[in-house]
Amino acid sequence: MPYPLDAAAVRSWCGLALEALGRERERIDAINVYPVADGDTGTNLYLTLESAARAVEAAFDGHTSAGTAPCLADAIGAMAHGALIGARGNSGTIVAQLLRGMTEVLAATDGSADALRRALRRAAASTYEAVAHPVEGTVLTVATAAADAAERAAAGAAGAAEVARAAHEGARTALQATPGQLAVLGRAGVVDAGGCGLVALLGALADALSGEVSATPVAVRADAPLPEAAGCEVADGAAADGRGDPEGPAFEVIYLLEAGDAAVARLRTRLDGLGDSLVVVGGDGLWNVHVHVDDAGAAVEAGIEAGRPYRVRITHFGGASRTKEPAMTARAVVAVVPGAGLAGLCAEAGAMPVAVRPGEPPASGELVQAIRQAHAREVMLLPNDPDLRHTAAAAAEQARTEGVRVALIPTRAAVQGIAALAVHEPGRSFDEDVVAMTAAAGATRYAELAVAERQSWTMAGVCQAGDVLGLIDGDVVVIGSDLTRTAMTVLDRMLSAGGEMVTLVLGADAPGALAERLERHVRERHLAVDTVVYEGGQHAAPLLIGVE
Repeated sequence: MPYPLDAAAVRSWCGLALEALGRERERIDAINVYPVADGDTGTNLYLTLESAARAVEAAFDGHTSAGTAPCLADAIGAMAHGALIGARGNSGTIVAQLLRGMTEVLAATDGSADALRRALRRAAASTYEAVAHPVEGTVLTVATAAADAAERAAAGAAGAAEVARAAHEGARTALQATPGQLAVLGRAGVVDAGGCGLVALLGALADALSGEVSATPVAVRADAPLPEAAGCEVADGAAADGRGDPEGPAFEVIYLLEAGDAAVARLRTRLDGLGDSLVVVGGDGLWNVHVHVDDAGAAVEAGIEAGRPYRVRITHFGGASRTKEPAMTARAVVAVVPGAGLAGLCAEAGAMPVAVRPGEPPASGELVQAIRQAHAREVMLLPNDPDLRHTAAAAAEQARTEGVRVALIPTRAAVQGIAALAVHEPGRSFDEDVVAMTAAAGATRYAELAVAERQSWTMAGVCQAGDVLGLIDGDVVVIGSDLTRTAMTVLDRMLSAGGEMVTLVLGADAPGALAERLERHVRERHLAVDTVVYEGGQHAAPLLIGVE
């Protein structure tokens, strides 16, 4: 029997979509040849929907605790928001925008068939708005065909379930035509991977509304003729040999961004000049940014200029040799960092960064996923935080069960991670590299400057709200009223025991002249000590200090 499009249906839709993508993800990964043949579209879509499903369950739990029932707007809004913050890859980002487009319509309706028709049309249109250079024969084309089919069904006075089923069938038909529209697909003999995921998603919606669950696999092989017969040209970003452009950008950069509309418009223009596959989705101050670039640091810096980026994920494609299945490298480094600026720095140093915001530590599953995305047989994991020791150990243990050799470098601060990365040498043996990186981290004393939020007892005495705290190796040793003077005192204490190099990592709220004054202080008071400055962008501490 048909069910109404309400909050319960959205919850059911999420569960069925997650099941469908769980069944299909390996098959979808296997046909992923556009825009980059990196074999992860199915996995990215699954992880995106997993985040959406968690958000919906949290919304239901919140209403249950309050003794109320969620409405359609609550459920579909949670689904879209969950997809936005958890979107992975090009395909996941586009699906997040599709859901947001549907939310724009459904949040203000009673879930009628006409509302679903309009929601699917808005969803399709919103994807074209989000993608910098839309290409036909992709998920965009499939979404438009679904909206067209929904229009025809709604015109016949069908119910919401019939409209959803028509959209699903329209999407399936369009999917089978994608090899004739995009040459890279035709040459590989497969349909578009992102479109494949959308067909699974729409099939789950039709099942949720009709009450008739089907588990028919999505057809992934091409029915259309090859491009030579169809007269297709190779699309932008695709190579004539059936793979994504082998000379394309080396990195995929994704981050969440808190910024206004005007700043995001400028960001789009800048990122469009840096790389390709640019997709920016979201609104109301929160955005998900996805781009493929050669200069990962520049892409992150552009986000810092636009607003506050976080949850930065940078994935290396493997350069010019990338193929359908990412080539396994011998060794990689995964580093947790407190800010987007350090994420760019780590990426430039060859590490895969996991950028976090204060109060939002990564779960072990997120670290495991980062280790997987490194595509390496041997991985060094740098937690850069004493509170992440157990989380990182759990992630390392899980990765080991999957055949990856993981060494946990006991870094307790970001500056120790920087020191470890500086001596990382892939050319030597894994054990020797681990020893060198561990020794470099251990030889680096670390400090940070923080602002007290409330009155409290410390090892240096009682502090008041607003006081500047100087912490060395995790303990408060100085309480002051001025950030620069307190930093100088901390530096003098650290250098009294000797040192050759001072590393300063500036936070987002650090005064503009802070670095210059501290560099001058070190130069005048401590001879033969060098100073290096990085823009960290972290929000909790205005300054991090390392002394080697």
